[in-house]
Amino acid sequence: MTTATAAPPVDFDQMPTLAQVARYHARERGDSTALVFEGRTSSFADFDRRTNQVANALKAAGLSKGQRITYIGKNSDHYFELLFGAAKVGVVMTPIGWRLAPPEVAYIISDSAAPLVFVGPELIGQVEAVAAHLDVRPQVIAMEADGAGDYPLFEVWRDAAPATDPGVEITAGDVAVQLYTSGTTGKPKGAMLTHANILGGRRQAAEANMPWNSWSPDDVSLVAMPVAHIGGTGWGIVGLFNGAKGIVAREFDPFRVLDFIEQDRISKMFMVPAAMQIVVRQPRAREVDYSRLKYILYGASPIPLDLLRECMEVFGCGFCQQYGMTETCGTIVYLPPEDHDPAGNARMRAAGLPMPGVELKIIDEEGKTLPPNTVGEVATRSVANMAGYWNLDAATRATIGEDGWLRTGDAGYLDEDGYLFIHDRVKDMIISGAENIYPAEVESAVYGHPAVAEVAVIGIPDDKWGEAVKAVVALKPGATADAEDIIAFARTRIAAFKAPKSVDFIDALPRNASGKILRRELRDPYWAGRERRVN
Repeated sequence: MTTATAAPPVDFDQMPTLAQVARYHARERGDSTALVFEGRTSSFADFDRRTNQVANALKAAGLSKGQRITYIGKNSDHYFELLFGAAKVGVVMTPIGWRLAPPEVAYIISDSAAPLVFVGPELIGQVEAVAAHLDVRPQVIAMEADGAGDYPLFEVWRDAAPATDPGVEITAGDVAVQLYTSGTTGKPKGAMLTHANILGGRRQAAEANMPWNSWSPDDVSLVAMPVAHIGGTGWGIVGLFNGAKGIVAREFDPFRVLDFIEQDRISKMFMVPAAMQIVVRQPRAREVDYSRLKYILYGASPIPLDLLRECMEVFGCGFCQQYGMTETCGTIVYLPPEDHDPAGNARMRAAGLPMPGVELKIIDEEGKTLPPNTVGEVATRSVANMAGYWNLDAATRATIGEDGWLRTGDAGYLDEDGYLFIHDRVKDMIISGAENIYPAEVESAVYGHPAVAEVAVIGIPDDKWGEAVKAVVALKPGATADAEDIIAFARTRIAAFKAPKSVDFIDALPRNASGKILRRELRDPYWAGRERRVN
């Protein structure tokens, strides 16, 4: 009688870069499943071989270390092949949100100077609309045959290249991913994340032996958050880093999540609160077998206590809150499962404790450290802090000091036990359904309407999405416009999820003596009676 041999523990020392992640697991667990996507299964050996082909295809296309490629589409196993293949030759992956409007997509392509754009079937029909906003047209490669037309097909492009290792020297300090974040000035900024940023903090977390963060060979991860966000790309990397099977969902579909849990035996997943609410309210949510589900990690926006109680009751697994941002490669603070009490406790209002290797402090406007229980701006320092913003030195210096401390833009306080509590946002960012939306960007879109004299955009409470975008508009003398007209106009210029959901009309916007809009005065009536000014 033979007994199964336990899989060897993962040696994180052998994986300082994404390239080494693919190589290491191909050696150690080559036959094990790495990724599953809509019936397509790849072993770790397959994944290593195909990423070699991607790397060699990029070299053949003339790309060299430091150049960017962009991906526009929903989630796919092929995205991760592109990401890790690019990493093997030092080419930087720049995913773009598939929900963005053509001018927004064009801006990121142009800003990143990407000569190659990989486009999913959902967006292939918008190629010409995007190209109309570009001075230099990049080469387009279709990710799937659906609607590909005359564009080269990814699998054909990939498989024409040799599967030998490209042999390019990559260091942990090289940039691997460039994720664009909405900008306070209306233009998104490319956050440059190095291999060390992405993997260093995850290695420290793995070595800390926290049960919620421990992975075993039989773990199955659901990758359902959009890959244009750190929650999608980062979560996908975590599973591959730990040698676990990743089930890639094309997009978050609340009706399919329960099927994934049941049929694919999901053991770990990351969701945003708005997604959790949709899933738990499905009619059959209380009929599914969750015995394999160990932990749900959630974050990107705070969660109402009543919703968390409901999810704990239905899913019956451990919950761990995550707090972080694109510029910190995701999670830097966690609220452990043991602090989740269905009856409620003071700590359930907290974002949590710093992750291993992460430093936190609360600072005033001059950068001085504040004592416990004093609200100020949250600052953090760790190996996960980004290298900087692409081609934006001044913005980088304003965000990261010479001492390595990064200003998050969030206001909060630390209690005596080191728990972080988020109080408000220093910046005016709105988080709706876990999407970051900056008022300046929306205001710029609305301001172009011929009837609008001035506009201010604020976030107001929304039970489903956390916050909803509201525009407060003053019309030009004698001009007329209704809310539907202004919303429709904004949607022609920015993504629908950023456009206002409602419009209020007033005679003039409130301003201080220096002319600055008093945004808080506009927000206050909607947030009256709420302890936190984030939802």
